[in-house]
Amino acid sequence: MTKRWFITGTDTEVGKTIASGALLQAAARAGYRCAGYKPVASGAEMTPQGIRNEDACHLQARSSVSLTYDEVNPLVFIEPTSPHIVSRVEQQPIDFEVMSRGLAALTEKADWVLVEGAGGWFTPLTVQQTYADWVQHEQLPVILVVGIKLGCINHALLTAQAVTQAGLTLAGWIANDIQPSGRWHQDYLETLQRHLPAPLFGEIPYVDTLHTLNLGAYLDITLLCV
Repeated sequence: MTKRWFITGTDTEVGKTIASGALLQAAARAGYRCAGYKPVASGAEMTPQGIRNEDACHLQARSSVSLTYDEVNPLVFIEPTSPHIVSRVEQQPIDFEVMSRGLAALTEKADWVLVEGAGGWFTPLTVQQTYADWVQHEQLPVILVVGIKLGCINHALLTAQAVTQAGLTLAGWIANDIQPSGRWHQDYLETLQRHLPAPLFGEIPYVDTLHTLNLGAYLDITLLCV
């Protein structure tokens, strides 16, 4: 049976894609046929191959099974803003059925599928529905990426609470150093470890590019690979 995970963040720009790539590397190292999936992406460029989102391209490159871009990212928008806004502007509705069909197709190709969200837990996808609604519909266990900075403790605890209140499993969390370590860095980590009701899979050091290699070595996903 294919293992499926959803990765969310404490906010936008906290390194979900860096963490997702590292998780895919770690899963491949553990022997899984793994696939990255980003159902909805906003912020893209027109290329000779079509519209491409950098984060989705990163997931495609880090997947250990061969995937087309459309398999990784079925819904993509040019403007880098909230999906529910840009989908209205571009007159391209976000359909949960399209998202779910894409996920189901990947489970036929891979035995370890990582789904990366957009923004934070409650990012709106339509006027009425958020990303959290789709994750709840799919009953995906959640991995939380915490961007280590001032304010991250509150954001992490609120997100963890929302996940568990939705009846979903918080499988674990990743500390992502989105800036060089400051004076209180270790205190933030220790506080998060005390209060988050899930294991820490590892800490990804500060990097300035998505293409840094071997970040999977910083993660211990033993609890995910059972």
